[in-house]
Amino acid sequence: MAALFSSFQRGLTRVALALCLCLSLLLTACGTDSYGLTGNYVDDTVAVADALISTVAIGADDPGRSEAETRARGLINDYMARYRPQKAVNGLSSFTTMQTALHSIAGHYTNYPNRPVPDALQDRVSKELKKAENAATRGA
Repeated sequence: MAALFSSFQRGLTRVALALCLCLSLLLTACGTDSYGLTGNYVDDTVAVADALISTVAIGADDPGRSEAETRARGLINDYMARYRPQKAVNGLSSFTTMQTALHSIAGHYTNYPNRPVPDALQDRVSKELKKAENAATRGA
């Protein structure tokens, strides 16, 4: 009798665990995007480029710089995670230009977390972001 109860208890535990795992995966997949990406490549590229241009322009003494950089890193990660795997987008010149700019910004934030973006990098990244934005709106 004890063996039967123990077997039933193990089976019930496995079912409960599987149910919890399925629910957590379902709820995570249905969550909202905290950075506002829409799934439309052109709109997202323009929005990300504009947001990052304003973020890299924030001065060293601005009290909101740290929060803006954290948001920019999340935005970069979400953008790349959404569009890098898409073959229709991955080969576009706007995407490769955008990817170059995003890697430059992310690299700076990773290697120099307490420093503002230098003027030379800010100028180069701003040009690349504007170029990617223009190319995306043209469809390239």
